[in-house]
Amino acid sequence: MPAFLRLPRRIAIPSTLVAAGISTAFTLIGTAPAEAHVKWFAPYIVGAAPAPITATLTNLWFWLAIVLVLGFFIITRIIEKGTVGESVLLEMDRLSNPLWLRLDDFVRVVIGAFFVAIFAVGGIYLTPDLKTGYEWVSWLQLAIAAGVFSRKTMPFSAAGIILLWVLALRDYDIFHLLDYLALGVAVAGYLVLEASDNPELRKHRFEMLRWGVAIALMWSSLEKFAYPEWFYPLVDEKPFLTFGMPRNVFIPMAGVAEFTMGFGLLWTPLVRRLSAFSLFIIFNSAVYPFGRIDLVGHALIMAIIVAIAVDPTREMHFLPHLKKSLKSVPVGLVAALVIVAGSYWGLHTALYGTEGSRSDAGGAVATHTFDPEHPHAATPAGSPGMESMSMPNTSDATLAFEATMASMNGPMMEGMADPDPDRAFVRGMIPHHQGAIDMGNVILKFGTDPSIKALAAHIISDQQYEIVQMQNWLAANGGPATP
Repeated sequence: MPAFLRLPRRIAIPSTLVAAGISTAFTLIGTAPAEAHVKWFAPYIVGAAPAPITATLTNLWFWLAIVLVLGFFIITRIIEKGTVGESVLLEMDRLSNPLWLRLDDFVRVVIGAFFVAIFAVGGIYLTPDLKTGYEWVSWLQLAIAAGVFSRKTMPFSAAGIILLWVLALRDYDIFHLLDYLALGVAVAGYLVLEASDNPELRKHRFEMLRWGVAIALMWSSLEKFAYPEWFYPLVDEKPFLTFGMPRNVFIPMAGVAEFTMGFGLLWTPLVRRLSAFSLFIIFNSAVYPFGRIDLVGHALIMAIIVAIAVDPTREMHFLPHLKKSLKSVPVGLVAALVIVAGSYWGLHTALYGTEGSRSDAGGAVATHTFDPEHPHAATPAGSPGMESMSMPNTSDATLAFEATMASMNGPMMEGMADPDPDRAFVRGMIPHHQGAIDMGNVILKFGTDPSIKALAAHIISDQQYEIVQMQNWLAANGGPATP
């Protein structure tokens, strides 16, 4: 029987360790209380020039967060190197062993449930912001879900996942999709390895998932440094997320927490599992305030985090000797920051230039779905599937503008019919502002003049903030919210 399955009946854990664990957990959790994906809930422009990397390197709060997390990692490694650390790991093994024995079933069920969920939502490729008008995509998602329950069909499901990413790549910007690529490839790779008859290949299936989540987290965390303004509407709408901290303090510290915990998933067993536990709490904390769209969108990553947390494997395949040294913790974290951040800023410059302009006429990608519970009520302007609305000699841009007017007029007139003049004004202005946001998104999709596109982006941000103010007023004054 493997050593990690020979578990003692009772293990006494020193109170000092418990205190250290609680304090470090709160340090991490308090830094990033809700890990909602900003692109699902707030306006963004992928092609815009990011803030210079020097702005992050001269940020006091960035370095404070780095020091706090490094302290957590080093303390954990000191504990892990002794008998107490092994006792903690054995206790974790004992508690998680029932799920570990059925972990493949758990992961496959969640993968299947995820694709059934996005089939039911409809109109998306793999995540809420990757929209499509092709109906057959949803049926492909259902076929992927069905295929994960047989080892014979798992490779076909894996191929279907890669196909969805390629289809999304055709409709969306490559840079926009990079934070999803690692996770999609990891899930597809897991299905291929799980179906393999080669035990040497199959034993790496959970490691494949771990690398996918780690890379996805580290990459997406850099948005908080490159584009902190993307997060302003989110924290303004839900100020409780920051625990009272100013947004310019909270956002960089949250970015550090996300990056370093992603890095921790690739480190030693105790660091890896504690990072996974913290991430699981953080992702779950986002479900209630952000609704079903967050639960569906993050279902795969949350399931993989659970798999990492319950994995009792002690063996390390990537730089195992380096990780044993305490000095390797800061060295490894610095190396990860240099590689990932260098790739992020370098690739953005290669694709868009130093000023953030694009070589094609399509414009920078931008989207915003205001109602997170009903994100796909209408086909997005200019997306595949709008051809069915086409009229002879009518441009896609014109049709898209007409669609924004059609969706705005009814709710606006209905709101202004409210007998109370204050509520009538607010209820009419909310769809009016949403119409302005929709028109802004059209110009970001089809426009060619950089100054007009910049103005549209500014309008989107301002109108969104004012919508939040008006909805808050309605909620406080007994008026029905306007969809």
